[in-house]
Amino acid sequence: MDTTHLISIQQFCTHYKVPEAFIDALYEYDLVQITITDNDNFLQTNQLNDVEKMIRLHYDLHINLEGIDAIYNLLKQVEYLQLENRTLKNKLNSYEDF
Repeated sequence: MDTTHLISIQQFCTHYKVPEAFIDALYEYDLVQITITDNDNFLQTNQLNDVEKMIRLHYDLHINLEGIDAIYNLLKQVEYLQLENRTLKNKLNSYEDF
């Protein structure tokens, strides 16, 4: 399998000095996706920014996993609403041109 867009969880955890159990817990809360290839676990590189934020929330701000789950669900809702708002504004602007 092509692993160019994947990073080993072990390598990631070593670099960020976090236990692999933390990533496993994020996976249990469906906050990250884990790809298993050749008996090794990987994160997708497009998830790295979100995982870094979750690390800071958990270790710097002492927010538990339930809190991180709630925060990320709310952030997803905000992003969706912002996209919907932008789409509606564009539609409205197209009607104002007539």
